[in-house]
Amino acid sequence: MPWQARLGAVHRGSGTHFCVWAPEATSVEVIREGTSGAVDIGPLTKSADGCFTRAEAGLRPGDLYRYRVDGRGPFPDPASRFQPHGVHGPSQIVDPSSFAWTDSLWAGVAVDRLILYELHVVTFTPEGTFDSARRKLPQLRDLAVTAVQLMPVADFPGMRNWGYDCVAMFARQALWNSGRSSATDR
Repeated sequence: MPWQARLGAVHRGSGTHFCVWAPEATSVEVIREGTSGAVDIGPLTKSADGCFTRAEAGLRPGDLYRYRVDGRGPFPDPASRFQPHGVHGPSQIVDPSSFAWTDSLWAGVAVDRLILYELHVVTFTPEGTFDSARRKLPQLRDLAVTAVQLMPVADFPGMRNWGYDCVAMFARQALWNSGRSSATDR
């Protein structure tokens, strides 16, 4: 069985399982956010290890949610996989298992041939997006680069970041895939 995340919102079949580690809290509630406003889904159940959990049928990838902790909030999920409206906005349920991997035969790069390039997506191209960086990969290959380390990958507030002050460590940076004509649009 493949590894599956425990924390955050994990989509399973026809519903989503929520898990938040908040050992000092007394209550955690999940709130669904939609075009018609926020709808309370209900409380999560606290376990002995400090995790609050709840399985909710009908919630699926693309749905937005936040948490209320001890009556305060709403807050984004600290283990969110995607923050489409920024790190302070609602979290979005995603299903990583829906990605169709096509690299099962790739064996990697031998250590003695590894030439690493640390690539800061926003400063690598004028557009500052994953797509614009992908188009420039042949130039890195021509420099003899054999591996790329994307920096930073985790989501952060604002439009520029060197990778040292990310706040949504499980969510990829949404800005870089925005298709904006300029990194300064945000």
